[in-house]
Order: sequence, then structure tokens, then C-alpha cells
Amino acid sequence: MHVVRPLIFVWAALMSLLALTIAASFALTGPLSLVTSMGVATVKAVLVYWFFMHLREEGGLIRLAAIAGIAWLMIFFFLALADYATRSSS
Repeated sequence: MHVVRPLIFVWAALMSLLALTIAASFALTGPLSLVTSMGVATVKAVLVYWFFMHLREEGGLIRLAAIAGIAWLMIFFFLALADYATRSSS
């Protein structure tokens, strides 16, 4: 039971974050909606990585590899965003 209890709490947290995402999509508009959605998605991703991918049980090198993967993803995202922002609209 000691293994299942944290997973149930994480599942409940993910479901409440899902409800928050749905409520924010109806209640918020504009940039605040985007910021809220990205923040909630980040928290959900961290929960999934930490508990369901067992990063809390792994050593430092595996955690470093996971962080490096996320860092590269962010670099590619910002490069694509910079490319899109600097193109002319004609």
C-alpha cells in the first residue's frame, strides 16, 4: 500500500489540474489564458516525470539526462519561435 498511496495522490493532483485547465479555458482569455495553461502543463509534466517515470528513485546522472532533454526541447522551441517572429508577413 505504501507504493500505491503516492500514485493515488498524484492521480488526484493530475485530475484537479485537468479541472483547472478546463475551468481556465472557459474563464480566462488572452495572454493570461496562455500563461495559465503553460504553467499547469508544466506542473503536470513535472508530476509525470517525477512519479510515473520514477525519476525520484534514480540517481543524479539519469536526472541530469532528463533535464538535458528538456533543455534541448526548450532551445528548439525558442529557435522555432524566433524564426517565426522574424519572418515577414508578406
